[in-house]
Amino acid sequence: MKNFENTNIILASASPRRKEILGLLFKNFDIIPSNEKEILQPNILIEDQAEAIAKLKTVSVAKNNQESLVIGCDTAVIIDDKILGKPKSEKDAKRMLSMLSGRTHNVITGCCMCHRGKMMSFSEKTAVSFRTLTEQEIDDYIATGEPMDKAGAYGIQGLGALLVRKIDGDFFNVVGFPLSSFNQALKVFYEVAFI
Repeated sequence: MKNFENTNIILASASPRRKEILGLLFKNFDIIPSNEKEILQPNILIEDQAEAIAKLKTVSVAKNNQESLVIGCDTAVIIDDKILGKPKSEKDAKRMLSMLSGRTHNVITGCCMCHRGKMMSFSEKTAVSFRTLTEQEIDDYIATGEPMDKAGAYGIQGLGALLVRKIDGDFFNVVGFPLSSFNQALKVFYEVAFI
């Protein structure tokens, strides 16, 4: 961590989950959420959308913070070649959870870092398999309120874990910040890693 003692670090996200995970690496960093709208980019494959949006978020914060290491992320829940965003209503959450029930979907988090005009980005993919859910289980989960601010209408780090049968890949990626891959990207970006 000595290499970062004199580097101001900015997380370009208001996500409390990303803040908590990044806090495992860095004790001190600022949070400046990006004002970029999360709009699908034309002519970009669905699997690459999260990384494209992460770049937009990061660059928007980095342009006024050139001397800081700016880190931005975006997470997409993908099933049937469609991205499931945050539900707009309880009915929308039920639609999403019904789509995920008994099936495997992909969670892709795109990450980007910028510092002094240098930029690097990558994506991490994790396959998540849901149990077959009853309508009552879906209704009970929605009633907790947890799905309403989460992509795909569930949070694996909370009660949403009860819906999951298995995952293939990085757990932290599903939460929204692929910590191990980020550390390896730092190794390339700065020629340093924590482990």
